Amino acid sequence: MDKETIIRNFSRHAHLYDKYADIQKKSALELLGQIKENNFDNILEIGCGTGNYTLLLRGRFKVAKIKAVDISSRMIEVAREKFNGSDIEFIIADAEKLNLKENFGLITSNACFQWFADLEKALLMYRGLLKKQGIISFSIFGSHTFWELNASLKCLFPNKDIVADSFLVKDKIKKLLQNNFKKTKIKEISYQERYDGLRDLLRKIKYTGVRGNGLGSKILFDHRHFKKLEEVYLNRFKEVRATSQIFFCQVSV
Repeated sequence: MDKETIIRNFSRHAHLYDKYADIQKKSALELLGQIKENNFDNILEIGCGTGNYTLLLRGRFKVAKIKAVDISSRMIEVAREKFNGSDIEFIIADAEKLNLKENFGLITSNACFQWFADLEKALLMYRGLLKKQGIISFSIFGSHTFWELNASLKCLFPNKDIVADSFLVKDKIKKLLQNNFKKTKIKEISYQERYDGLRDLLRKIKYTGVRGNGLGSKILFDHRHFKKLEEVYLNRFKEVRATSQIFFCQVSV
């Protein structure tokens, strides 16, 4: 997915993101719990979105300087509203092309890295921004995310690359980290949600920015395709449910 599409998707629905981002909020809490150190004085957050994880970071690291980066100016606007008068420094930028002149004890990101064009290149850049004994801690959606929807969609569109097909598998993430960092940890958690109907699931996908690469919303929400897809989904799974596969990773040099 190209950057302009990512910006457009997230900016368009920034005001609705928090209402539908339950999995991202659970992931943020888990990610914060994975960070055991408490003595960071300078923190860089990548892909801060509407600031939910930023709030957790500020609550935990009360005296640390925090820079929070996001590619969507509208998401940053929503985040700033949560920090009226705060000392959080928000930066509108492509996090794969940062030009920062300082170093950080903690570089962290919740549910963002699956959108990167070249994750390895970005992580090498972040490695160069780490202080001695600093860490990079992040969560990332895996390719098993929305597998139930993928399986149902493949029945109708067998030649399409859809939903999370482009997300990385665990072995590839593990190899990428081990090739570039001395110390690596990776933990996998799968969250499952149930919905009253397929429309509720598709609405959540639309408003949290996790959208298919090969199928546009016009196809998914077309009445004929929608009814057929819901029929396939219910026949196969007896309910509308969706899995989110998330990897929690921590690395240091």
